[in-house]
Amino acid sequence: MKKSKSQYSNIRNQNKNEILEDYVEAIQEISEIKGDVKNADLAIHFGVSQATINKNLKRLITSKLATSEPYRSIFLTNEGKKLAAISKEKHNIVYQFLIKLGVSKKVAQYDSEGIEHHVSDETLKLMKNFSK
Repeated sequence: MKKSKSQYSNIRNQNKNEILEDYVEAIQEISEIKGDVKNADLAIHFGVSQATINKNLKRLITSKLATSEPYRSIFLTNEGKKLAAISKEKHNIVYQFLIKLGVSKKVAQYDSEGIEHHVSDETLKLMKNFSK
Protein backbone atom coordinates (compact mmCIF):
# COMPACT_ATOMS: atom_id res chain seq x y z
CA MET A 1 0.00 0.00 0.00
CA LYS A 2 1.43 3.35 -1.06
CA LYS A 3 1.59 6.10 1.57
CA SER A 4 0.18 9.54 0.86
CA LYS A 5 2.08 12.78 1.41
CA SER A 6 -0.06 13.52 4.46
CA GLN A 7 0.84 10.13 5.97
CA TYR A 8 4.55 10.95 5.67
CA SER A 9 3.92 14.35 7.22
CA ASN A 10 2.04 12.71 10.09
CA ILE A 11 4.87 10.24 10.65
CA ARG A 12 7.46 13.06 10.80
CA ASN A 13 5.33 14.93 13.34
CA GLN A 14 4.87 11.77 15.42
CA ASN A 15 8.63 11.24 15.49
CA LYS A 16 9.18 14.78 16.76
CA ASN A 17 6.63 14.28 19.52
CA GLU A 18 7.92 10.83 20.45
CA ILE A 19 10.97 12.24 22.24
CA LEU A 20 8.85 14.78 24.13
CA GLU A 21 6.48 12.03 25.23
CA ASP A 22 9.35 9.82 26.39
CA TYR A 23 10.90 12.70 28.34
CA VAL A 24 7.74 13.78 30.16
CA GLU A 25 7.01 10.16 31.03
CA ALA A 26 10.56 9.70 32.37
CA ILE A 27 10.46 12.96 34.33
CA GLN A 28 7.18 11.89 35.93
CA GLU A 29 8.52 8.43 36.82
CA ILE A 30 11.78 9.74 38.28
CA SER A 31 9.91 12.43 40.20
CA GLU A 32 7.65 9.81 41.78
CA ILE A 33 10.68 7.78 42.88
CA LYS A 34 13.18 10.50 43.88
CA GLY A 35 11.07 13.58 44.48
CA ASP A 36 13.12 15.74 42.15
CA VAL A 37 14.64 15.30 38.71
CA LYS A 38 18.03 16.52 37.57
CA ASN A 39 19.60 16.46 34.11
CA ALA A 40 21.95 13.70 35.29
CA ASP A 41 18.95 11.52 36.20
CA LEU A 42 17.64 11.79 32.66
CA ALA A 43 21.09 11.14 31.18
CA ILE A 44 21.30 7.91 33.17
CA HIS A 45 17.69 6.95 32.37
CA PHE A 46 18.12 7.36 28.61
CA GLY A 47 21.83 6.50 28.41
CA VAL A 48 22.66 9.72 26.58
CA SER A 49 24.99 12.67 27.09
CA GLN A 50 24.26 15.81 29.10
CA ALA A 51 24.30 17.74 25.80
CA THR A 52 21.46 15.60 24.46
CA ILE A 53 19.50 16.10 27.68
CA ASN A 54 20.05 19.87 27.49
CA LYS A 55 18.86 20.00 23.87
CA ASN A 56 15.72 18.03 24.60
CA LEU A 57 15.04 19.89 27.83
CA LYS A 58 15.08 23.14 25.84
CA ARG A 59 12.46 21.61 23.52
CA LEU A 60 10.33 20.65 26.54
CA ILE A 61 10.56 24.16 27.95
CA THR A 62 9.82 25.78 24.57
CA SER A 63 6.80 23.47 24.24
CA LYS A 64 5.70 24.54 27.74
CA LEU A 65 5.82 20.95 29.00
CA ALA A 66 8.53 21.51 31.64
CA THR A 67 10.32 24.21 33.59
CA SER A 68 13.84 24.36 34.95
CA GLU A 69 16.58 26.75 35.94
CA PRO A 70 20.32 26.14 35.60
CA TYR A 71 21.54 23.60 38.16
CA ARG A 72 18.00 23.13 39.53
CA SER A 73 15.39 20.42 39.36
CA ILE A 74 13.18 19.83 36.35
CA PHE A 75 9.43 20.13 36.83
CA LEU A 76 6.57 19.24 34.53
CA THR A 77 3.98 21.90 33.82
CA ASN A 78 0.30 20.95 33.98
CA GLU A 79 0.45 20.28 30.22
CA GLY A 80 3.55 18.14 30.74
CA LYS A 81 1.80 16.16 33.47
CA LYS A 82 -1.20 15.59 31.18
CA LEU A 83 1.04 14.38 28.36
CA ALA A 84 2.94 12.10 30.76
CA ALA A 85 -0.32 10.54 31.97
CA ILE A 86 -1.57 10.02 28.42
CA SER A 87 1.76 8.50 27.34
CA LYS A 88 1.83 6.17 30.32
CA GLU A 89 -1.75 5.05 29.69
CA LYS A 90 -1.02 4.39 26.02
CA HIS A 91 2.09 2.43 26.97
CA ASN A 92 0.14 0.33 29.47
CA ILE A 93 -2.67 -0.41 26.99
CA VAL A 94 -0.23 -1.51 24.28
CA TYR A 95 1.80 -3.53 26.80
CA GLN A 96 -1.29 -5.34 28.14
CA PHE A 97 -2.48 -6.01 24.59
CA LEU A 98 0.85 -7.60 23.66
CA ILE A 99 0.86 -9.68 26.85
CA LYS A 100 -2.69 -10.86 26.05
CA LEU A 101 -1.42 -11.95 22.61
CA GLY A 102 1.21 -14.10 24.33
CA VAL A 103 4.26 -11.88 23.82
CA SER A 104 6.86 -12.26 26.57
CA LYS A 105 7.04 -9.46 29.16
CA LYS A 106 10.52 -8.43 28.05
CA VAL A 107 9.56 -8.16 24.38
CA ALA A 108 6.19 -6.55 25.20
CA GLN A 109 7.99 -3.87 27.23
CA TYR A 110 10.41 -3.18 24.39
CA ASP A 111 7.80 -3.19 21.62
CA SER A 112 5.26 -1.11 23.52
CA GLU A 113 7.86 1.69 23.80
CA GLY A 114 7.72 2.20 20.05
CA ILE A 115 4.14 1.30 19.27
CA GLU A 116 2.64 3.66 21.86
CA HIS A 117 3.81 6.67 19.86
CA HIS A 118 2.35 5.58 16.55
CA VAL A 119 -0.94 3.93 17.41
CA SER A 120 -4.19 5.66 16.44
CA ASP A 121 -6.94 6.33 18.95
CA GLU A 122 -9.16 3.86 17.12
CA THR A 123 -6.58 1.07 17.33
CA LEU A 124 -5.74 1.92 20.93
CA LYS A 125 -9.40 1.65 21.92
CA LEU A 126 -9.67 -1.77 20.27
CA MET A 127 -6.44 -2.91 21.97
CA LYS A 128 -7.83 -1.81 25.32
CA ASN A 129 -11.11 -3.66 24.77
CA PHE A 130 -9.29 -6.79 23.58
CA SER A 131 -7.08 -6.82 26.67
CA LYS A 132 -9.95 -6.78 29.17
